[in-house]
Amino acid sequence: METALKLAKYALDHGETPVACIFVHEPTNSVVAFGMNDTNKSRSGTSHAEFMGIAQILELQKKDEFPEHAIRFEDITLYVTVEPCIMCASAVQQIGIKKVIFGCGNDRFGGNGSVLSIQQDSYVVLPGILRKEAVLMLRNFYVMENDHAPEPRTKTNRKLDLQEFPPIPWKNYISEIDFKDTFGETAYREKYNSLEDLISDEKDIKWDLLEGRYDDILEILDSQITQKFTYKKQCIVKKA
Repeated sequence: METALKLAKYALDHGETPVACIFVHEPTNSVVAFGMNDTNKSRSGTSHAEFMGIAQILELQKKDEFPEHAIRFEDITLYVTVEPCIMCASAVQQIGIKKVIFGCGNDRFGGNGSVLSIQQDSYVVLPGILRKEAVLMLRNFYVMENDHAPEPRTKTNRKLDLQEFPPIPWKNYISEIDFKDTFGETAYREKYNSLEDLISDEKDIKWDLLEGRYDDILEILDSQITQKFTYKKQCIVKKA
């Protein structure tokens, strides 16, 4: 999730909505695709982070010289800074991803519990991971001027709230059993019905993710993906 937040910070620093995701291939614990919102630059309402990453994977599958060893969506976990919208949550269901981990909820358009629960009986959802960092990233964007907006609004009077955070209704996203299995009995007793974050102390917020610059994050991720597929090809050729 930290990698996804670094990518979101890159998006923020380059005038985009700070929502980003990475696709992790669980059998090898490696990043195979990534995406960030491109709606401002492309002026397309469908250019969401999840769709950018899915397109990468489909392109890799198309180019794979060994289709029998191609990436399978069911082996991927999606890490995304903000709960997928209904459109993206539905896409995740249709392609067969089995687990989605996200930071903060999407109260207006969320498809994994905030508005609808698209994931029911199809994939597992784990919310609230680095949630405060994801919330603060979005707040940073909404106090900035957006020159790409159809009717840019003056935001000089808006201030960044670093203290108050919305409640998190855990039961909307994750069952009691899954919460216990993931976070433990103590966390369940203290947090599940309290609407509080797993980490309540402001000192535990990872401020470096919010304040740092990650201008090399695209190059790093591209390099990781290239290395993974070069290594996979070498292994397959050796076995042959």
